[in-house]
Amino acid sequence: MGEGDKNKEWEFHLRSLSSGARDSNAAVDLSLLNSVKRLCELCKEEKPEELIVRVYPHLNRIFQRAVASISQSQTSCGLLLLAIIQFFIDFGDVVLHDADPSLRTFFRSCLSREFADPAVAEATLEFLNENKRKLLSSFPALLPQFFPLLLKLLAWNGEKLEKLFLRVFPGLISSGSFLPLFPSLVDLPILVVALEKVEKSSGSLVGSSIASIQQSTAPEMLLALMDEAYTGSTIGDAGADVESEDSSTIGVSDPLFLELLKDENDGLAERHWTSPAMAATLQAVINTPQSDRLKQALRITPRLLDVYFAIAIHDVNDSLLCALIPLLMVRYSTLFPDKIFSHEVQKRLLEFMLAAFYRSPNFVALLKKPITDRLGEAYASHAKTELALQLCWAIGEYGGGGESHKDAARELFESLELLLYENLSSSRLGLRESAIGSGSSSFRKSSQSRLLCFVVTAIAKLATYHHELLPRARVSLAKVARSRISDVRVWRRARDYLGLMNEPAICLSVLGPCKTSSTDVQRPGTVNWSEGGKKMVAHVPFYILGEKQGPLSHDFSFTDILPGK
Repeated sequence: MGEGDKNKEWEFHLRSLSSGARDSNAAVDLSLLNSVKRLCELCKEEKPEELIVRVYPHLNRIFQRAVASISQSQTSCGLLLLAIIQFFIDFGDVVLHDADPSLRTFFRSCLSREFADPAVAEATLEFLNENKRKLLSSFPALLPQFFPLLLKLLAWNGEKLEKLFLRVFPGLISSGSFLPLFPSLVDLPILVVALEKVEKSSGSLVGSSIASIQQSTAPEMLLALMDEAYTGSTIGDAGADVESEDSSTIGVSDPLFLELLKDENDGLAERHWTSPAMAATLQAVINTPQSDRLKQALRITPRLLDVYFAIAIHDVNDSLLCALIPLLMVRYSTLFPDKIFSHEVQKRLLEFMLAAFYRSPNFVALLKKPITDRLGEAYASHAKTELALQLCWAIGEYGGGGESHKDAARELFESLELLLYENLSSSRLGLRESAIGSGSSSFRKSSQSRLLCFVVTAIAKLATYHHELLPRARVSLAKVARSRISDVRVWRRARDYLGLMNEPAICLSVLGPCKTSSTDVQRPGTVNWSEGGKKMVAHVPFYILGEKQGPLSHDFSFTDILPGK
């Protein structure tokens, strides 16, 4: 294209912008979109500052008029606003325009109404991906603030936008959004249910801001909408059939609905899983076929958690990581009622929790209160039993938090003792009643025996780590070993550990900590193969047992029997 043709094209598109800026009815006309995009391309190609300065006032006026007319317009303006914001980002330094207020206006005024529009949703994610570096460097608080709105976008549009969303997802995580983001991810299927109920009661979600319900001046309309969202009924229906399951109404002050459908991050809020609204919602979901959108959310959530936990382990500081684990423990047994979904999410929660303890073993001591609480709930449900098993393992594996946390280790040891004695008593009772009971009790006894094995092992390992606990551990294990009416696997394990404790070096090798606080100390049970040339074959048992009593008379070394590199 020649210089004259470019000038003509430039003038044509500039006149289109000028006309759109003067005509308020044309402010949301999508015919402007091509002109805006083409002018941005020409500005990038030529970079003439005088032309950029000429374009800017028109785009700024169009942007303001489009935003002002959103609530009255039936036409989507999301694509137009994104194109204008792209100009603000690219040439903001030239025209002295801060794009941050424009971006926030777009999220609050436009995307909150048009997140359900597939074209706007996809264009928004593409825009965020293209400008990811600029947004993270110049506006780092933007995406973390609006992560609830972006999750609504994903929940409604499903797997077709998952790849685009995953590229943006790391930008949603910051120190202020890390903790609130976790329950929002876990509750993504519940968010889908809430959005579908709103659509059913009020029509298409495109063009209506759900967040504005919170400021509604008509409380009776809010009550009707929330009642429909939770129970599938309306206020008028409630009086028709008092006995109906769907006739319960939800109070205007119930926070669950607004908490699920909010657009902005306002901190970590309690999710009211025990409220009547949640109970009614979950019951309705169980009794009705799952929608395709809900099925997609059930598949997406575990994959989002994979990315979230990977970022948490590698990039998040210890204070936030430690604060997340109690939230994880609480939510482990309160998930969307779908077996496959619950299994996939619980597996990831446990893997992350154990990875966090491996990274920072002192978390076991710092979180002794929530850990103790979870141990006390070990038989409340199968999920809580499994969580208690893993916590018992972590207590023993990491020595109750390490050598410097003796008080915490003692308190955790006492919790394990209490759990052991309580279960020994119930185990005796259960075995005496086994002749009367049916097969339904066999699963509970098997689960109880498994838990007892974990508890016995944790007690033995904790006492091996903290020698002052050894006398109490011997008493506890002896009671289990003498309790022949309990499961044979339990008392045999306790007997084996008692035998190990009579051989301190072997016990430390088998039950000792997997990590050491000092890299200079050689732990029993481990071999530093870089020292192979200095150790004789006869040293092997002494070296492994950590006794290192000095060289014997043999003159051949590890290098004689190990292949060279």
